[in-house]
Amino acid sequence: MLDHSGFVVADLARSRRFYDAIARALELGTIDNGPNAFLLGKSAQEPIPYLWIGTSRPSYWAEGSRPGLNQMHFAFRARSPAMVDAFYRAALAAGGRDNGPPGPRQGAGDYYGAFVLDPDGNNIEACFRGVDFTRAEPEFSS
Repeated sequence: MLDHSGFVVADLARSRRFYDAIARALELGTIDNGPNAFLLGKSAQEPIPYLWIGTSRPSYWAEGSRPGLNQMHFAFRARSPAMVDAFYRAALAAGGRDNGPPGPRQGAGDYYGAFVLDPDGNNIEACFRGVDFTRAEPEFSS
């Protein structure tokens, strides 16, 4: 299981606006983690797992690393297709770029997801599992 992950961004304020927006859509939260970073997670009562997002150069970075050099992928679990839709709208409104609109993914069974690129080009996803696409056409909010 994931305990934490993180990545470096070029502009902390721009990234904070983006991640605050998608956190609200997914009913998550963000909290400052010093002047050069913030955390995204469930809550103060449930702090782990979390995603560290900051501008500090990690001690483990290889020579030549920089924000966005190696695209990261993170998938957030949503509680419904409507929450996936809200994530997508919030991400685009906060400066994200479309990388796959909300919908079922061919060959993925009961999976409904959306993909956006954050301001540094990292692929951020929200997904919901549990939709039976073999039955009646599901109704999703737009």
